[in-house]
Amino acid sequence: MTTTSSHTARVARRPRDASGKPRTGVRSSATPPADKKAARARLNTERERARVGMANGEERYLPAKDRGEERRFIRDFIDARWNVGEVMMPVLVLFLIVGFVAAQTPAASYSLLFIWAFVLLFVLDCTVIWFMLRRRFAAAGRTFQRGNFLYILTRGWQLRFLRLPKPQVKRGQYPTL
Repeated sequence: MTTTSSHTARVARRPRDASGKPRTGVRSSATPPADKKAARARLNTERERARVGMANGEERYLPAKDRGEERRFIRDFIDARWNVGEVMMPVLVLFLIVGFVAAQTPAASYSLLFIWAFVLLFVLDCTVIWFMLRRRFAAAGRTFQRGNFLYILTRGWQLRFLRLPKPQVKRGQYPTL
């Protein structure tokens, strides 16, 4: 008795050239460079230059989400002030530890309540920043792009010393448009 399946097995096929014959041999693009060490050293120096450039906020090394004058202003504005999100991560970790250690006690319930209150406070802080920035852009006669609220959230959530690009302003040095 034979059983048949509705699915047929797929056969891996070799790449073929224009005449229909399977290609054989080594491709020219897969051949290694003549001097591997020099190529690797050059690549490492390029990567290091890009890493330092991104950390310093050089426009050409930034990812697309961080490029532009508007995003630079938002970064500098967030970096110039204290944000709830900066202390949020350590506080959340502390409350989670309290919740696990003091399980089945009222402290665990209060810990969960504090976590949600802190998250709400963070979103409220980012909303206030968003309104402040929209007002500043409107006063300068500029439009405020879509997606900036998420950018504010992600930048405000990060601990200051972990932000990339690194903060270019000190606390209290608010940028001007």
